[in-house]
Amino acid sequence: MLNLSVADLLFQALGNQPEGDLSRVRANLVKQETLFHLATELGLQSVLRLGEGEARSGGNMRPSILADALEAVIGAVYLDAGFPAASKLVGRLFGKMEIHPAMQALSKDPKTELQEWLQGRKLKLPVYSVVGTLGAAHRQTFDVACEIPELNHVERGIGASRRAGEQAAAAAMLMHIRTIGKKP
Repeated sequence: MLNLSVADLLFQALGNQPEGDLSRVRANLVKQETLFHLATELGLQSVLRLGEGEARSGGNMRPSILADALEAVIGAVYLDAGFPAASKLVGRLFGKMEIHPAMQALSKDPKTELQEWLQGRKLKLPVYSVVGTLGAAHRQTFDVACEIPELNHVERGIGASRRAGEQAAAAAMLMHIRTIGKKP
């Protein structure tokens, strides 16, 4: 529902842009960080019903929970009032944002940027591996390695999820590549 409505908004605003650019702008608009900010603007954190442990650990301000809650609200509007009402809600939520083609450049995450750089040079994709996990089960951090065998180099990153660790490791690899002058 959310992706469809945002895609419709983008097509109306940027229909003349290449499909890949539209996909990147859409990804930028529906990513967790954006949804988290929209949810906090709506004040969703004050109306969430959480389990006791989650409430004590600050779950009402956890980006993943608030982003999911916003998607659930949009889904509930869709189920209760249909697609036009849900699409109108999405339009109001995202209506404050200036949607323009340059947004697509903002949405390239480090893993995507690194992959595109490697593919542009006909190099193999990086290999990601979890080196270790730290912390209690409800608050783990992941230590992830990003290896590019053809460059004979490994970088590491730490994140609150495996994916976040991979992003951090890819960002470190991009910094290394820039440092050695290969400019991605």
